[in-house]
Amino acid sequence: MTTSPLPRWAQRSALVLALAFGVAACGSKTPKPADLGPNIPLLPVRQAWHSSIPSLKNASIAPQVVGQSLVLAAADGTVVSLDGATGREQWRGQVGKALLTGVGSDGTQAAVVTVANELVLLDQGRTQWSKPLNAAAYTAPLVAGGRVFVLTADRHLSAYDAQDGAHLWTLQRDGEPLVLRQQGVLVAHGNTLLAGLSGRLVAIDPDNGAVLWEAPLAAPRGTNDVERLVDLVGPSTRNNDVVCARAYQASVGCVDVGQARLMWTAKATGAVGIASNAEQVFGSESNGTVQAWSRRDGSKQWSTQRLQLRQLTAPLALGRSVVVGDSSGLVHMLSKDDGTPLNRLTTDSSGIAATPVVVADTLVVLTRNGGVYGFRPD
Repeated sequence: MTTSPLPRWAQRSALVLALAFGVAACGSKTPKPADLGPNIPLLPVRQAWHSSIPSLKNASIAPQVVGQSLVLAAADGTVVSLDGATGREQWRGQVGKALLTGVGSDGTQAAVVTVANELVLLDQGRTQWSKPLNAAAYTAPLVAGGRVFVLTADRHLSAYDAQDGAHLWTLQRDGEPLVLRQQGVLVAHGNTLLAGLSGRLVAIDPDNGAVLWEAPLAAPRGTNDVERLVDLVGPSTRNNDVVCARAYQASVGCVDVGQARLMWTAKATGAVGIASNAEQVFGSESNGTVQAWSRRDGSKQWSTQRLQLRQLTAPLALGRSVVVGDSSGLVHMLSKDDGTPLNRLTTDSSGIAATPVVVADTLVVLTRNGGVYGFRPD
């Protein structure tokens, strides 16, 4: 992927990703994942539909679920909305420039960021406006309440009017000199904007950018910039007023947003986001271990090592299962009770590119080559 020149601190952030995910490039001495054995479908699931978009390449793309629709983007600037029940295309647009990250959408409008650090807003697939950004953005923009919110790599959080792109406010937060080239945390909760800034979940007034409160999930540690990196990574997860998130290679934790109170944190060494249901929090650790914690107090409930070395996505909590994709294109459905396998689904071999999502009662996964697969219970 071609990018525009970045300041030295942003260039160095690429090294962090190499350290986190580049182990597989070490050659023949790299350990191989264990054989999974035959698939025994204890939870019968069938492929309901298949669609495709252009390749994602190395773009930081996260599918956006809006009601019964799924909004997707590709590295070449394609933005598509699909009906979640059928996979039928609802609209398609083309930014005309390669994308760095995406996609944020309210169903009608969709926002992406190009490799030239431009924020672009489309309306039903037609480009409405674009604005230059002062730095790269690796977290998908958030489109909500008639505004577009963007978290950039220089730790600036900015708001723009969705109608005409007028700049509304910017919140600047100083932090560590390195950032991750992957999705962070930027979500809405009621009338509050929640952002991950330097290891903290920060609540912000979306009207003026004022900080309302902060909850620390991790603190800088170590003696060098890499060891001190504590960015929150997406996706975060919410059940009622409880929001849970992961601090990169440090911890997972939950915050009672209604009371502005940190509930708990637990040590964890993962690099992708987490999922939760009413009782549990689930995470994929960097070595491929899948783990569950109590949502109430963070106590460890179970872990499974059978998917180690498979470069897992963040999980999705779905009914009685926990769903994770891997770099070979397999989708694993594990029991939420103990992590035992329930089923294994096949896509193409390019690897699952993002956290699986559920839309219109359909499990949807996106592959690195742009394959979009919808699965339903048999």
